[in-house]
Amino acid sequence: MDGILNINKPSGMTSFAVVAKIRHFAREKRVGHAGTLDPLASGVLPVYLGQATRLIEYAGDTTKTYHAEIEFGAVTTTFDAEGEVTSRTDTKSLERETIERALGKFVGEISQVPPVYSALKQQGTPLYRLARAGVEVTPQARMVKIDRLVMTEWSRPIATVEVDCSKGTYIRSLAHDLGTVTGFGAYLKSLVRTRCGGFNIANSITLDGIVTAFTTDTYRDSLFPIDCMLSNLPRVEVDDATATNIKNGIGIALPGILTDGICRAYIGGGTFLSILRFDAEQTLWHPEKVFHSLDTTIAM
Repeated sequence: MDGILNINKPSGMTSFAVVAKIRHFAREKRVGHAGTLDPLASGVLPVYLGQATRLIEYAGDTTKTYHAEIEFGAVTTTFDAEGEVTSRTDTKSLERETIERALGKFVGEISQVPPVYSALKQQGTPLYRLARAGVEVTPQARMVKIDRLVMTEWSRPIATVEVDCSKGTYIRSLAHDLGTVTGFGAYLKSLVRTRCGGFNIANSITLDGIVTAFTTDTYRDSLFPIDCMLSNLPRVEVDDATATNIKNGIGIALPGILTDGICRAYIGGGTFLSILRFDAEQTLWHPEKVFHSLDTTIAM
């Protein structure tokens, strides 16, 4: 069972719980996910099965799109609706134009401080565990990129926004920071991830739907090929002799094709074979991941 499921995670469930449920019904030990979603959030959660789990590390740089509801006039401990309200502000004077001007300050590369209640780790312990234990933690700011940030609806005190952003962007922090810039305070009321890399919510399947598919043996209709998340990498095709060398872990030459980085290699018929990485000293491409006996009949 080698492939990727585009799961529409329900709100109120952790990403780990989704993986555990799929592992149980798929009867596959090798199951993992890319791009953790908070329990409150719903939407696209790519879940990797079988040999696909070996490619999760290459999915980290994918951009994402979110549909978020931000409520102004209150600040919470977690920056979202799950936290305790620490302050309130009257929003009668808050206008749409004020929020739209504030949104412009967050487009592009920005420095963002993650929420204290997050899965980021400090000396091996998740920050949320330290915070709940009363330990004072100060998350380090980091650079993230927001490519698009637009307000699609304003119904005081809630602004609905759409966000295209890089990995590592916390929409909870964005909501909190918008509240700070406008002076009214804000928190993330609800969040839906509508895209993660090449996966969109339009072609996702619900958790209940995939459970039914596993019990009726129709899950293959929902599996994407393991290399579908690698479209950003250059692609090369190799002949049978070169493919044999790759399978045996031998570096190969790809003269005139590529000169640096990593690429994905395919053999005749379009079968995905390997991830190759260039060795500048040897001027050879070495197999970093090799895949054998892949099922190529799953849906594209």
